[in-house]
Amino acid sequence: MAVYFYYGDEDYNIELELSNMSSKLNPDFKSMSYQVLDNPSYPDLITALRTPPMMFGDMLIIINAEDYFLSNKNFFDDNEIADIEDALKHNPETLDIVFVVRLPRNEGKKLDSRKKLYKILSKFNSKEFPTLKTYKTAEISAWIKKQAKSKGITVKDDTTMLLIEQIGNNLREFNTELDKLKLVAYPETVITPEMVSEICISNQDLFNLTELIMKNERDKALLEFQRLLDKKHPLELLSAIQTMLRKWIILKTKSASSSPTELSRLTGQHEFVVKQTLEKLKHTNLRDLVKLKENLFEVEYKIKSAESIDMISEVECAIIR
Repeated sequence: MAVYFYYGDEDYNIELELSNMSSKLNPDFKSMSYQVLDNPSYPDLITALRTPPMMFGDMLIIINAEDYFLSNKNFFDDNEIADIEDALKHNPETLDIVFVVRLPRNEGKKLDSRKKLYKILSKFNSKEFPTLKTYKTAEISAWIKKQAKSKGITVKDDTTMLLIEQIGNNLREFNTELDKLKLVAYPETVITPEMVSEICISNQDLFNLTELIMKNERDKALLEFQRLLDKKHPLELLSAIQTMLRKWIILKTKSASSSPTELSRLTGQHEFVVKQTLEKLKHTNLRDLVKLKENLFEVEYKIKSAESIDMISEVECAIIR
């Protein structure tokens, strides 16, 4: 088998790669052949690396190694590093070992290539998984089409561009929306722009709702919220609004000192969308955005902790108060 080193800030692509590897294991022995370790200490790590061949087939060990690279702590001395390298070079034939480092998204962090462990792991099957840039729409479109094909559906260029316009570069959200669109299209397999407009909430939808809240037009805001419930579960809608508010708060606080390109990187939105949003937010108070986000966070916590009796009413109250 082999040793792999996966790292980068596109955690969803890493997740897909690991899922693909896991799917190849014998399902009858999955509980024994699949193991995940989080930043194990040297004794636990070396034990895992020297796992002897098993009679029930191939094994897969995932080692989440963020702390090895992102903390200031020195995890291994020189002798331990030498033992780790030796164990990896003599990896058992039935064992796949994957070291994984998920970097914070949109922070531009890089791994320290001077670290001894990095130098060792980079000699094996090393692959970086960077976030797809918002301005590289061709790359995002190709990813959407590939993911759609894996689900047995087809999306054409006009459909992918509409999805990109609405979602940006969030691959996990693309995957969720493709699952919904597949259900909407059934028994057909081609996803159309009309289907996207029908089921996916756009930035304009969210902007309309939030703008009505900011203008204190509560009756219209509640009607807009009810309309959007046809497309999303209340928690999904709540999450979408909060994600949008987070991006708007970043734009309001960073716009004076950051270029559109930098703002695009920070928010995961295309530069055109950034410029468009900044223009729309020109008369919106930052304090009001922060207050609304706090209100929505509070109700989201209540819903998820089972403290809410009527989640729709809770969200409506958060919107109008």
